[in-house]
Amino acid sequence: MKITTSLLLLFLFSFSAANAQGYKVTLQTPDYKSGLAYLTYYYGKNMNVQDSAIINSKGIAIFDGKQKMPPGVYSIVFPGKNKLFDFLVDKGQVISIKADTSDLINKTEVTGSKENILFQQYQKFVASKGKLLQDEVEAYKRSTNKQDSSLHEKKYQALNEELNNYRDKIIKEHPESMLATLLTSMKPAPVLNTQPVTHEDSLANYQYYKKHYWDGITFMDDRIIRTPFFLPKLEDYFRNIVPQAPDSIIKESDYLLLLARSSPEMYKFLLNWLTDEYINPKYMGQDAVFVHLFEKYHSKGVSNWLNEKQLTTISNRAYMLMSNLIGEQAADLQMTDAKGNNVPLYNIKSDYTVVVFWDPTCGHCRVQVPRLDSIYNAKWKSEGVKMYGVLTETKDLEQWKDFIKENKMENWINVYETEGQRKMIEQAKAPSYKQLYDVIQTPTIYLLDKDKKIIAKKLTLEQIDDLLDVKIKNQATKPAENVLK
Repeated sequence: MKITTSLLLLFLFSFSAANAQGYKVTLQTPDYKSGLAYLTYYYGKNMNVQDSAIINSKGIAIFDGKQKMPPGVYSIVFPGKNKLFDFLVDKGQVISIKADTSDLINKTEVTGSKENILFQQYQKFVASKGKLLQDEVEAYKRSTNKQDSSLHEKKYQALNEELNNYRDKIIKEHPESMLATLLTSMKPAPVLNTQPVTHEDSLANYQYYKKHYWDGITFMDDRIIRTPFFLPKLEDYFRNIVPQAPDSIIKESDYLLLLARSSPEMYKFLLNWLTDEYINPKYMGQDAVFVHLFEKYHSKGVSNWLNEKQLTTISNRAYMLMSNLIGEQAADLQMTDAKGNNVPLYNIKSDYTVVVFWDPTCGHCRVQVPRLDSIYNAKWKSEGVKMYGVLTETKDLEQWKDFIKENKMENWINVYETEGQRKMIEQAKAPSYKQLYDVIQTPTIYLLDKDKKIIAKKLTLEQIDDLLDVKIKNQATKPAENVLK
């Protein structure tokens, strides 16, 4: 009975110790007798430092920690930061690396992790084929006739096919391995027709490509986010494959986040990246994606990994954008003109209204506002467009009046917010016009339709001119179309 109890205690102790164990990576590098080495991992576009260790006089450095490392592709960065060696970290995290820096790929040994046996075999194969591929590229460049060029091109294609077949073999024979997961994430999506002829062929290709883009990749596997392959694939999908309309991006974002709901690290990675991507979007109107992410996720408390400052930044930005999304009705502006008359924005009757927030002390405004006035007088005025110019700094009131007079801008509806109007807004605890229109720099320009819905915002003068041309031309053709009907 005593023996049984002792064995049970020993088993329990061993089990607890195994669970409590973190990581330990022992580096043996006879080529170094001193210096600082780093243990790093890939995350997004960056290599992040997991740990650092001093190499002792025997060429040994030990990286260890109490918490297990998240699985992924890790690297040893040697002193001087001019050499690194990649290896895999998964379940087994007591790893020994005996590195020969004269040939890190072929002469380095990794033990203690079965994942790295397969990974090292793959690295050696790729290195050998990579050299042959590069040789064929150089030979192709040196070719002096079509026959030689064709020969080297065929050799290159054969080597590349051999490499791809080797990768496919790993995926097929070791489907549960981490390497198979990584190789799958690297594979380009298939196309339906390699040589599309008609528009229908190209459309079918696109639809097929998009449908199969994520084939073999599960968003419930955290391991692929700590690789150099996943982020570029994600960026390509949202920037080049998904239609750039906000509704399309929102649909895809929600779908991928739904797939990742049971994988905390993947979910975190996706939501962080999507938020960063669309908080300051590249295309007008995509800020609706960011507002959606705030309303559906961040405001519901799901991003509890963010600190208070980060959450406040996201919240403030979302509230600045909510009232000025493309297609939404712009907020009314209770403003006063230079003669003291109240001239609300909603009182302006016009098919199109250009709202300009500006200040005469702003150098950019002093250049752009007269240019706006010139094109207004040359083109827009005759089309019935109205200019609603808002002074953003009331301390510059006299300079504002002088600037309007000097530049003959009396054709504009020039307004500002009086101190009394500002206090009324504050007392009502209502958002200011700068919040409602996201005025964080000047000039800020909006284009509104006859119902004061936002058509465009924060475009250049040339972009607004082009857009107005299209809108006015389309509007002019509507009566003729109705007659034909």
